[in-house]
Amino acid sequence: MEGRLGSWSLKSKELVDLLISREGGRTTMKILDEILKNPKNANQLSKMLNLNYKTIIHHTNIMQEHKFITKNKFNKTYYFHPTDKLIKNLDEYYFIKEEMDKR
Repeated sequence: MEGRLGSWSLKSKELVDLLISREGGRTTMKILDEILKNPKNANQLSKMLNLNYKTIIHHTNIMQEHKFITKNKFNKTYYFHPTDKLIKNLDEYYFIKEEMDKR
């Protein structure tokens, strides 16, 4: 696949589009990294990453549209979780992240 990171063979064009083709890809990766550690809600992510709450909501909505994360309600709070789709593409996620970190 041709992308800004060069030429490599990846199965998930959608993941590449989400993380590389968008201007906010690095922010999306920071949020995904936290969600992959443990489920988090938007307020937790906002505080942990020192990002505006609306920024968190914007990025999590995009990730939900692509079905890489989902949200589940526990008590009165929604927590974001990685989906099976993201888990199946973790090798590619970490490859993309590693390549982006080199830049």
